[in-house]
Amino acid sequence: MQKEKIIIMLTVFIDVLGLGIIIPVLPFYVKSFGASAFTLTLLFSVFALFSFVSGPFLGALSDRIGRRPVLIISIISTAIGWFVFASAHAVWGLFLGRIIDGLAAGNLPIAQSYLVDIAGNDRERTTNLGIIGAIFGIGFIIGPAIGAALSSISHAMPFFFVGGLATLNVLGAVLFLPESHTHMEKEKKIILNPFHPLSNAVRDNSMRLRYAAWFLFGLALSGMQSVFALYMGTVYGFNSVMVGIIYTGMGAVVFLNQTVLLRRFWLRRFSEATLETWSFLTNAIGYFLLMAPSVYVLVAGIVLNVFSQSLLRVVVSSRAAGIAGHRRRGEVLGIMSSVLSIAMVGGPLLAGALFEVKHSIPFAVFGLSLASGFVIMKNLQPITN
Repeated sequence: MQKEKIIIMLTVFIDVLGLGIIIPVLPFYVKSFGASAFTLTLLFSVFALFSFVSGPFLGALSDRIGRRPVLIISIISTAIGWFVFASAHAVWGLFLGRIIDGLAAGNLPIAQSYLVDIAGNDRERTTNLGIIGAIFGIGFIIGPAIGAALSSISHAMPFFFVGGLATLNVLGAVLFLPESHTHMEKEKKIILNPFHPLSNAVRDNSMRLRYAAWFLFGLALSGMQSVFALYMGTVYGFNSVMVGIIYTGMGAVVFLNQTVLLRRFWLRRFSEATLETWSFLTNAIGYFLLMAPSVYVLVAGIVLNVFSQSLLRVVVSSRAAGIAGHRRRGEVLGIMSSVLSIAMVGGPLLAGALFEVKHSIPFAVFGLSLASGFVIMKNLQPITN
């Protein structure tokens, strides 16, 4: 394995481990401030809003000056954001921390661009992107257990720990991460208006429908992430430890899917076009199953969601990167990050509002959005094959 691939894997792993630590305990930390469920979802939306502003700019900047410096800036922002969040004494401090993190939230799309840069062919490109999915799985196996242990010391401790990990991540990237982008466009004009690349995306016939489906996926994904722990606590009475155990199990499934099944089963038996289309439908079914007031059906819904979401993340990104080509790859992946971010602004807000009406309604709405994504991808199929 290339040295560069190992280093970027470690860089992404530290970032994802932080996510695995904080997601299961975040609702319980926010509730300690006396905040409502809607305030919790608003924190997700604020981060996504600032990610939307920064995403396309960072992606295009990485095409111009390289992946390495942009990735380092992004990780520094993450470290500062989590330290501010952990040190908060009021709700406004929580929002400030998420804003700082969101201002340079380019870790994942830049890492994706990096792994695509060093891929030798289309199959290796998809496999490299699958590595990120596998890392997500490992992070969510180890992270929730660490988060549960640290939260028993104090509600803020997991977030200080994540800030420390991000700081180590900065040092590792500065010392060991080489540049991967060999086709830099030094004279490329960078437009600061975050809506400009989206307007270009609307006019891009080769990508427009894929962007639309990606938006619907992001809407469902972010909505679930923002209320799922609350849902399990309210409907099933699970505490932070039990929620952590469930997220650990989800991480194990993601790891299995990305390290073993993606290359040895999914990519051997199905085309990428088939996988990115039908995964929308299985994901939708998983959301509908989450509505049933049964632990067994809940588990079935979680398994379907985890398998389909982890496949969608890889194959849709891989297909987009392949269509874009090496000169527009950072820009396109940045736009996909922006599309995902704008979806993640609306998803948590919608989920929070619907959750307060009835706890199961968000899953019905997001299941329908994924079903709509499936219809879009079916129409896209003849164009891309």
